Amino acid sequence: MQKKLHIKKGDTVVVITGNDKGRKGRVLEVIRKTDRAIVEGVNMIKKHTKPNAKSPQGGIIEQEAPVHISNLMLVDPKSGQATRVGRKLNDDGKLVRISKKSGEEIK
Repeated sequence: MQKKLHIKKGDTVVVITGNDKGRKGRVLEVIRKTDRAIVEGVNMIKKHTKPNAKSPQGGIIEQEAPVHISNLMLVDPKSGQATRVGRKLNDDGKLVRISKKSGEEIK
């Protein structure tokens, strides 16, 4: 069984430490095996590629590299600031994520 993480694909997160501190972005992919996530426009690297069918010219491509999940915090849907995540049973008996700052449900 894989561990439960506080971040899911499609969430808006803010980087809390590192070179991209304070930068916000949308989560493109979560890698559970290594506890990392790829965030849009964060931790950009330059990758040298050989010519292939996709890019016949080859060259240098700039792309996002994974960031450790401990360096990310979810953005509160109400205030737009970084918040911790809690879990709570809703009216239907389903476990949902809530913002610790505003108490609002995270969708």
